[in-house]
Amino acid sequence: MTTATPVEEGQTYSLGARWYVLFIMMLAYTINIADRYVMSTVLEPIRLELKLTDGGVAFLTGVSLALFYVTMGIPLSWIADRYNRRNLLAVSITVWSAMTTLCGLSTNYLQLLLARVGVGIGEAGGTPSCNAIVGDYFPADRRPMAMTIFALGAPIGAWVGADMAGFVANKYGWHAAFLVLGVPGILLAALIMLTVKEPVRGRLDAVSTEDAPSLAKTVAFFFKQKAAFHVIMGSGVSALWGWGLMWFTPTFLQRAYQLNVGEAGAVVGPIHLVMGILASLLTAWLLSRPSFVDPRRIVKLLAIVTGLATIPSFIAYWTHSLSMATAMLWIFIPAIYFYIGPAFALGQNLAPPKMRAMFTAIALLIANVFNLIVAPQGVGWLSDFIAALQKSPDFASFIPGVSWLGAHLAGFVGVDDASSLRFALLVLAPTGFWATWHYWMAARTIIEDQKTAIGYV
Repeated sequence: MTTATPVEEGQTYSLGARWYVLFIMMLAYTINIADRYVMSTVLEPIRLELKLTDGGVAFLTGVSLALFYVTMGIPLSWIADRYNRRNLLAVSITVWSAMTTLCGLSTNYLQLLLARVGVGIGEAGGTPSCNAIVGDYFPADRRPMAMTIFALGAPIGAWVGADMAGFVANKYGWHAAFLVLGVPGILLAALIMLTVKEPVRGRLDAVSTEDAPSLAKTVAFFFKQKAAFHVIMGSGVSALWGWGLMWFTPTFLQRAYQLNVGEAGAVVGPIHLVMGILASLLTAWLLSRPSFVDPRRIVKLLAIVTGLATIPSFIAYWTHSLSMATAMLWIFIPAIYFYIGPAFALGQNLAPPKMRAMFTAIALLIANVFNLIVAPQGVGWLSDFIAALQKSPDFASFIPGVSWLGAHLAGFVGVDDASSLRFALLVLAPTGFWATWHYWMAARTIIEDQKTAIGYV
């Protein structure tokens, strides 16, 4: 890795240049999300072809990616805080795009598992680099708006990974869904190398440091920043809640309402695209208003939106009506985009310039442990457990009271093919209230903590 060759100190960027870089970073995030969440769209066809349980396919889709995403995130972010972030981003995109292509070429469980590991390694260097680059193109008071525009990559990527990938998978098989997502990423990596400049670190902040601090100092500073802890935990639990539910939603729709992979993708895809973009744009507009210069208002807004959206997130899996479930998804899904931009921006403003990539890595570590390990694996195992309770009298006899539990669960969620998965998703849905608490707590110290990190609010 070569050292950064930044633009000259004091050099400014035109408005067009800043927005161009922001657009390119948003495209990188779009491809990141699409390559990651195409797996959730084709989860059921893969499970059936490879003859897996819900727990088995959850390990393949979430844990295999997360283990290396999480473990590589810290060292790659350490590199991003010291060396050329643009180069690291381009290499990362190339790796995860190539590995997505290999997912489509996989013919057995082991090959698909190793390819997903490769996707996780590549993606680990992507978002921290994007965040740190944007943070040095936009000043502190514009970062919430800029990061919300950046976060538009999430709904667009989720739509590509759901609707478009579902259409391709239904027409040509699940392998093709991965193949069509690989090449665009490699082309984008080349565009980044040719057109994006590495910005000077911290030139837009009142507080800066000469040398990048050690990992130990960064972690110690993070835990001193109470607001940073609550913002990052809030965003992590939001990922557990919202994106965790999304992992199995296409599968749930297929089982509960006898939809094929294309039809299930067509239910959730437009919601991601339309409401995700509208929610992100609404967030950007709100955060551009003078009244939201105060970061306390931002975290309180996140708390209110997340708390209210938790209610339809529960109803969506409780109901046995497809129309009702779809209506609740149209209300709930926008909330999983609403928090992304503000949470990223607040994290940038609560970190000194040369800790930003590492702060992003810490946030992603927490979010992805919740989202990629706890949520899919927990839902998968619980679904398998409940299915066993319902189907096997012998299994119930091993645990006192389990026969009673199984009988009541059957009446609670039904006994169709989706019943065990329905119950597992209903257990996960209320975690939105946990995220709400963290956002509300962050408001107590966020003014003082932001002054400590960057010198002003």
